[in-house]
Amino acid sequence: MNIFNIQPNFWVYWFAFCGIILGRYFIVAGGTHWLLHLLLGNQLFESWFGNKQQIKAAISEDIKLSTLSAILFALSAACFMGCYQLKLTRVYTHLEVQDLTYLVTSYLGVLMLQDTYFYFMHRLFHQPSFFKHFHKGHHQSRIPTPWTSFAFDPLEAVIQASLLFGITLVIPIHYGVLIALLITMTIWAVGNHLGFQIVPNSRLSRWWGGWCIGSGHHLVHHNRYSKHFGLYFTFWDKLLGTQDDTYELKRLQH
Repeated sequence: MNIFNIQPNFWVYWFAFCGIILGRYFIVAGGTHWLLHLLLGNQLFESWFGNKQQIKAAISEDIKLSTLSAILFALSAACFMGCYQLKLTRVYTHLEVQDLTYLVTSYLGVLMLQDTYFYFMHRLFHQPSFFKHFHKGHHQSRIPTPWTSFAFDPLEAVIQASLLFGITLVIPIHYGVLIALLITMTIWAVGNHLGFQIVPNSRLSRWWGGWCIGSGHHLVHHNRYSKHFGLYFTFWDKLLGTQDDTYELKRLQH
């Protein structure tokens, strides 16, 4: 059965996507937290620079904000399904062998588009007049945890969700690529919010860290709001002078 051929009403879609998005959040963020706790034990809390009660309180607030974000993202997803059934989106399901190059190109292209959109939006939200309305909730935990990955203020959640929805209306994209993008967004968001550097130092990790954003890179942002605004790549931070020189020096020395 093809889920794209099912015709329930908008609120059925919304309810279903609420469950899917929340389930994904608790499985990925919660599973990552559980795995880190299993591997590191009490050292995990020491890595997050706080006592257990403070961390548990921050996690509780992150979960509340993430639940609200899931509700808003589900509204966007339900709108997408409605538009898809009305043939207003550019999402397609057929696949030919000659389309494989475009699948890869569209996937990478959307990642770069998201990264650019996020960088400038994120930097704008850190301006004092915007911060308290759009982004303050995400920074309630000075040291992030996997639970912080989806903790957005409502206005930010709406703006975040609008990008991918807008892309489906403009750019031809295979539904498999769309799913791959959603998986990438989820894993990358959780990975960036571990609160400490987890990848062992190596030539590969130094190369990767020079081009792509990871937990160590993003942790700098949660401690220094004027640095490291990117989502996936370090390109815009380097080009526009928001890459932290101290972080870069330490990364290259290790």
